[in-house]
Amino acid sequence: MSDPIRSRRGGAPPTPNEPKPAPTLEECLLDLQDLIEHARSMPMSASVLVSRDDVLGIIDEAMRGLPEEIQRARWLIKERDQFLVEARRDANLIIESARAQAERMVERIEIVREARRVADQMVFDAESDARRLRNEAEDYVAGQLLKFEETLEDILAVTRRGRSRFALQKEVEEEVEEEQDFFDQDYLDDE
Repeated sequence: MSDPIRSRRGGAPPTPNEPKPAPTLEECLLDLQDLIEHARSMPMSASVLVSRDDVLGIIDEAMRGLPEEIQRARWLIKERDQFLVEARRDANLIIESARAQAERMVERIEIVREARRVADQMVFDAESDARRLRNEAEDYVAGQLLKFEETLEDILAVTRRGRSRFALQKEVEEEVEEEQDFFDQDYLDDE
């Protein structure tokens, strides 16, 4: 594969003893796009000629990067779950604190009524905050998982287009060989 395509990743090239970091799926897709955009066009066709080894190499890198992307998605889910546990624990602490405060205010009837109203409001506020925090965490994780799904769909689409182009390229090569064989027969007949 050519290094100019890889140069878009930035950073210094790895030293000979240092292992190359696995590219992200997005980097692989950008490399594949560059390869196709800079490929030589087929005469009288919208198709291009690309090196099978280059495309397969990029697809191989993308496949090696998939476990990292999946691990990142699992990490996000784990972080969300931890966040929800902490939010519930905080909400329970707030609720318990509100109840304890309400019990301390039970000296007079007016104070008791006010304490109940305040405690109920605090419980309501705490539950509302806990719901809001839980919804925000779930929305964030859902957004991250959607991005991951879109990335996987992009890889699948690029892979399918690549396979179609290889099949078309093979057909064109077979037609060219048949035409050459046909013209070679005319030359042999003239002798």
